[in-house]
Amino acid sequence: MFTIRFDILENEIEFSAIRAQGSGGQNVNKVSSAVHLRFDISASSLPSLLKERLLAQGDQRISKDGVIVIKAQQYRSQEQNRADSIVRLNELVASAATIATPRKATRPTRGSQTRRLDSKNKRGSIKALRGRVSD
Repeated sequence: MFTIRFDILENEIEFSAIRAQGSGGQNVNKVSSAVHLRFDISASSLPSLLKERLLAQGDQRISKDGVIVIKAQQYRSQEQNRADSIVRLNELVASAATIATPRKATRPTRGSQTRRLDSKNKRGSIKALRGRVSD
């Protein structure tokens, strides 16, 4: 497992406060507690390989223009939603930053092959006994 190192700068993230959806009484109608986070991938200081992997990821939060849009409205306060959106952005970028090592093809051992064939024979003999009973 290989991980690309990255740092997201604070000045590359754009926040806008919006009103949250859902129930919440009078507070939800007058307070803008939800947060829209916008992060432009192409204009960021991320490594070029990481930018390519993010754009190729096909996540629904990434627009056609290459801008990550995250809406955070889980909490009642704007500060908590802002922190939550930053955490979710870091998780999204970290998922693209981890590169799994390719699997090396190996042959099954002789013991595992014989165990597999023995279990198949045993299962077949059990099923053969399920036929019609003749006198």
